Amino acid sequence: MNTSTSTPTPERILHRLDWQVIRRLDGLLQGDYRSLFRGFGVDFADLREYQPEDDIRYIDWNVSARMNTPYVRQYMEDREVIAWFLLDLSPSVDFGTLQNQKRNVLIDFVATLARLLTRHGNRVGAMMFGSAIQRTVPARSGRLQVLRIINDLLNQPRLNHSSMTDLGALLKGGLHSIKKRSLVFVVSDFISTPGWERTLNLLSQHHEVIAIRLWDPREMDLPDIGPIVMEDAETGEQLYVDTHDKKFRKRFREAAQQRELALNDSFKRAGVDVLPLSTEEDMIHAIVRFVMMRRQRKR
Repeated sequence: MNTSTSTPTPERILHRLDWQVIRRLDGLLQGDYRSLFRGFGVDFADLREYQPEDDIRYIDWNVSARMNTPYVRQYMEDREVIAWFLLDLSPSVDFGTLQNQKRNVLIDFVATLARLLTRHGNRVGAMMFGSAIQRTVPARSGRLQVLRIINDLLNQPRLNHSSMTDLGALLKGGLHSIKKRSLVFVVSDFISTPGWERTLNLLSQHHEVIAIRLWDPREMDLPDIGPIVMEDAETGEQLYVDTHDKKFRKRFREAAQQRELALNDSFKRAGVDVLPLSTEEDMIHAIVRFVMMRRQRKR
């Protein structure tokens, strides 16, 4: 991630990622960038009997019931991929250390994936969300498009505390605006008021959706550093706590674990794969682990 003391610019960020991340990914993935996602088509081609290695998401249940054996739909694969980044830029993404916040991880991930996709002639677009959708970058291809998205991310204002984020508004924006079947990356820490899960489910029925879950280890397990003032990143509400208290740290850890289980359950019910990105993990390792998981599932 970016730890340079110089002022970040789109060119500097992309140059750093080209050398430090994208070249390494090319080597590890052997240029197979399409393994980051399943590949999909928009045109129905045919039906055939299910084979053990087939993706169960393509089973046509109506035909399978009539024929009394599983059948899967086959699609004509689009040569061009259209990818959209739905980006949560609410106050909680500014959490992290001075060297690396979740916002930095978001920018690096978006720049990396946009670069990988546009190098092969695909189009990428972005919707940037704070308390509402603040900026939409129409889907285009080329290096200039990647620089445009990075520039817009760098120039998005950091929001003041107000009320809890409603992530459902971002997902609804994507659902209503993205017409052609696309690859959709929802990049967020998923700290939100309830209710977004249903819209994520609807979005995944129209597009191939991957959830990029931003997180920081300190959100999962409080360090023992004595009395501190904790502040809700979304609302600004403050609470004085003593982290020497083992019982308090245990309750905090248990609450974080419960939230983790609830999030994973929501993603599973929506049929959405999750790529967790930590502020303290090498992004390359996280991406390669995700790719290996998807490859194994297809076998």
